[in-house]
Amino acid sequence: MNIKIRQELPSDYRKVEEITREAFWNLYCPGCNEHFIVHNLRNHEDFIEALSFVVEVDDEIIGSIHYSKSKIIAKDGKEYETITFGPVSILPNFHRQGFGRALIEHSIQAARNLGYKAIIIGGYPYHYETYGFVGAKKYGLSLPDGNFYTGIMALPLEKGALDSISGSVYFSDAMEPDETQLDEFDKAFPDKEKRVQESQLQFEMAVSELDTKNYD
Repeated sequence: MNIKIRQELPSDYRKVEEITREAFWNLYCPGCNEHFIVHNLRNHEDFIEALSFVVEVDDEIIGSIHYSKSKIIAKDGKEYETITFGPVSILPNFHRQGFGRALIEHSIQAARNLGYKAIIIGGYPYHYETYGFVGAKKYGLSLPDGNFYTGIMALPLEKGALDSISGSVYFSDAMEPDETQLDEFDKAFPDKEKRVQESQLQFEMAVSELDTKNYD
């Protein structure tokens, strides 16, 4: 098995969107919008092309990761640049074989090499704690509603990068596409059945879970 991680090329775009759709279909909601997010992100000012990677197995793309700019607005109004990854997509047939981990670790090192200071993401803690992510509450970072959530996590890429900042995290609006255009966009892909399943309820509960941990 020949495994390769490389930067995404324009010729990969359609394949990557198909894989992203397969990876997320019915996972967090009936259907999905992650392939639409990827499609729109590439043309957005917050897209970080240098951190857009695909993973190949025997010269066939089986997964991808994309990054966008995010920021912290501190309590004094000062802004601090951060970055965010997602979606991270792996074809279902290749799950739990280390490909997602390889993509994430590769991209984190690439981000560090490019001089980025910190990564802030949304996701399940048990997925990302092994990479060094901790609850953003540790650094006094909330969402704009003022709440600290277990699913909002941070990883400083250099020592002290998030110390003594505190404030609110703002993700790129590219991560919230116009849902009224999703159905039309989806018509260009093979028809798939939208279903309700248990993972969707688990996701709804997870995104609203407040972080009550004491990080002192």
